[in-house]
Amino acid sequence: MKKVLVLEDESSIRSFVVINLRRSGYDPIEAETGEQALEQLKRNPDIRVALLDVMLPDIDGFEVCRRIRASDSRIGIIMLTAKSQEMDKVTGLMTGADDYVTKPFSPAELTARIDALYRRTGGGDEGGDGELRQGPFRLNTRNRTLEKNGERIRLTQIEYSIIKLFMDNPGKALSREDILNAVWGRDYFGELKIVDVNIRRLRIKIEDDPTIPTYITTVWGYGYKWGF
Repeated sequence: MKKVLVLEDESSIRSFVVINLRRSGYDPIEAETGEQALEQLKRNPDIRVALLDVMLPDIDGFEVCRRIRASDSRIGIIMLTAKSQEMDKVTGLMTGADDYVTKPFSPAELTARIDALYRRTGGGDEGGDGELRQGPFRLNTRNRTLEKNGERIRLTQIEYSIIKLFMDNPGKALSREDILNAVWGRDYFGELKIVDVNIRRLRIKIEDDPTIPTYITTVWGYGYKWGF
């Protein structure tokens, strides 16, 4: 079965999530503290998506996210944030999360987000000769890796999908809606802001100077363009 880590310290919310995941064909792996979550990931290396609550009794969800990303760029991560905490959303994305869901959430919304991210983290071979080269970049579409001047750049699966979209469309201005639909799917419930935060995170990883981007440039009032 498809394993999903559920890190939530409130037992009522965790039970609600677990029941709905089981109904949707997932195998939820439960944790109520950050340390338990990290231990569960070690025991279950086939977990492909993790739901991380922000507020926890030991280490917070952001730190759990950082620790996961330090060793695993492929797992999909969704942060569970409080409705009033706007900065939690941005902080979660900048620490390596792929998406966020705001409490309270509906079972349909949460399942749709997990479904989309699970598909995105599925890996597998892609068509073509398995390689895209542009400027200093080499994207291997078979093992889903990126190199710049021969140096490996660690990408999450969402970041990989954005880079591939850009490299498939060099020099073309892509709207935020184009990027959102191509990477997160047309049935995505979330906000356009998630595109901007992921672009910011990508620039930190690939630009010589993220404050003066030359590879991913902004098309003001519209979206972004890959500079080749």
